[in-house]
Amino acid sequence: MIIIVDGLNKHLFQPLLDDMFRLRARVFAGRLGWDVNIKNEMEIDQFDAMDPGYIIGVDENMNVISCARVLQTTGPHMLSDVFDAILCGEAPVRSASIWESTRFCVDTKRLQDRGSKTAVSRATSELMLGILEYAQESGITDIITVIDPIMDRVLKRSNNAPHGYVGQTVPMGKVKALAALLDCTDERIARVRDFADIKGDIFMDEDEAVLKLEKRAYAQEMSLADFNLAGDLSDQITSKPGASTGDLQQYCLDQLAKAETEADVNAALALLDMLKEKIGADDVEKLVRLAGHGSTPRSEARLV
Repeated sequence: MIIIVDGLNKHLFQPLLDDMFRLRARVFAGRLGWDVNIKNEMEIDQFDAMDPGYIIGVDENMNVISCARVLQTTGPHMLSDVFDAILCGEAPVRSASIWESTRFCVDTKRLQDRGSKTAVSRATSELMLGILEYAQESGITDIITVIDPIMDRVLKRSNNAPHGYVGQTVPMGKVKALAALLDCTDERIARVRDFADIKGDIFMDEDEAVLKLEKRAYAQEMSLADFNLAGDLSDQITSKPGASTGDLQQYCLDQLAKAETEADVNAALALLDMLKEKIGADDVEKLVRLAGHGSTPRSEARLV
């Protein structure tokens, strides 16, 4: 799903924006090698202070999986003020009906880790649609975007080929960069939707997004509390006279043995995961295997 964040609602979505800036740092500084400003593992530039619009793709857990930024071309923007080498002396595009889209990126690692071969393609197409449909709804006729040749090929493969280019292709970090024009027409939107087989509304309601973000924050707080509790528990056990890591292992195994419901099992496994630094990741895996070993009573199983 796509969430739109701009100057009017950004105060509601700061955690989402921070995640987006971290994704941008990983992509543009790490993967592409662009000369961008990184602070606190986040990529933020002067144009982020101009209240641009952000198109942010999220998964079911409100993790940022894609993002892009749109900015008016009537004032300062990247093509006119940063990537002006692309223009090769031409005047920058300036029009109230043309937006600039930059910082387009997808979290390919997170999506590929899910094992789906189509997740990256779908997320990319959904982000394209988010830009086009948001722009069209805002009365914008065209998008100009700075991309690399790989992204140019992605656009063409997605049935979303640019209808024109501005300036020339020039070196930019580890890659080359060029400026492409995309019209925000019903025909283009329909082509992208058909290509990715995307139906229905792709935008998440603002109230729903805020609620889900609050739930995510609460879950993270609870996980941190559980982690701290697990740390205190391990300190209590291993600090007893004669106690060892083995005692901590056996305690965790006993918790698994006593688990009667799925919720109890999940809680015991979560405890193991939180304590794996003290127990050891390999031993955690052994504990889990022993806990479900054949007909052997789990309470009698011990590590070798």
